[in-house]
Amino acid sequence: MNRASLIFLFAFILFIGCKEKPVMNVNPNASPEAQNLLNFLYTIQGNYILAGQHNYISTESTQSERAKDFTGKYPIIWGSDFSFCYEGDEPKNYQHCGPINLSMPGDSLYTTDLTPEQARSRLVRNVIKLNHEGFIITLMWHACPPGLGDYCNGDSIWTWDRRPSQSEWDQLVMEGTELNTAWKKHADIIAGYLKQLQEAKVPILWRPYHEMNGVWFWWCNKPGENGFKKLWIMMYNYFVNHHQLNNLIWVWDTNAPRDRPGDEAGPYEDFWPGSAYVDVLAADVYRRDWKQTHHDDLLKLANGKPIALGEVGNVPSPEVLAAQPMWTWFMPWFSWEYREGNRGDAVKALYALPKVLTKDDVVVDTDGTYRIIKK
Repeated sequence: MNRASLIFLFAFILFIGCKEKPVMNVNPNASPEAQNLLNFLYTIQGNYILAGQHNYISTESTQSERAKDFTGKYPIIWGSDFSFCYEGDEPKNYQHCGPINLSMPGDSLYTTDLTPEQARSRLVRNVIKLNHEGFIITLMWHACPPGLGDYCNGDSIWTWDRRPSQSEWDQLVMEGTELNTAWKKHADIIAGYLKQLQEAKVPILWRPYHEMNGVWFWWCNKPGENGFKKLWIMMYNYFVNHHQLNNLIWVWDTNAPRDRPGDEAGPYEDFWPGSAYVDVLAADVYRRDWKQTHHDDLLKLANGKPIALGEVGNVPSPEVLAAQPMWTWFMPWFSWEYREGNRGDAVKALYALPKVLTKDDVVVDTDGTYRIIKK
């Protein structure tokens, strides 16, 4: 073989090798399962969108089952929350967070017998089962502030004008301080459950500290280099480098920017931790607020990474999806029984769109790759 042929052969081998399995996860040690799932999100950009549904930790898959009742199909993305236990006298004000020890929104309030350990262990078992059945899993964590453990008043999470001072924030993200040590102790608990999922080879779309650009949670409204960015990077390093959690796809989930007085959400870029720490960029859209800028500005910041609708109050219409084609999934956060606008023919028509993928439309092959079988 002459020199030109050898050069051509070498180049061809390199091309095939790179094309076969591009590694795009920000975690260089991402598990094969996490790589396959993220690769799948890249392949559907602009062509398909995955249907999802949030489920409350105390009621397992109730809301996904209700979605199936209304549409005839299961949403392929199954979401839930590691959550917290509510303490206080007015749980109705915080019930929609889905605390471990309260019912889901819309029901008559009742207290469950579940402890955090019981609820989360059950969650892990359910997630493993669902993933083996072909569901894609996304998890989050409404966390009490560091030092309070898993039991706190809803006001401790929904802090509004009582968020941590900059001095307290600096201590939180500073190695070795009392607040930092308390944060690690709490994070260790959640990491333990995620490790069980890693051992079961379950990849997770992990979206901690969501809606950070809003003004309601204790982790909200800390823009700039010394703000939320440091908390995100601290969690990333602690989970990836210390706990060696390699099954996580890191979903940075903002709120769609808005200027409603007392309910504001700032620009995406003011809370951006950097492309080295984020696999997927997401936005939460409520109030039917489908501004084109919510999609376009996030797409620009993503610079090629997938974008998603982390939470929605109402499902997107076909017209929205046509104008905003790059969303890779949408996940309603509501109880179907109490969202009249999401019932009926409109939702069925959405699920029937060629662009929308449900559990019926995707299979995972024996090599772990995802394949679309939509007819």
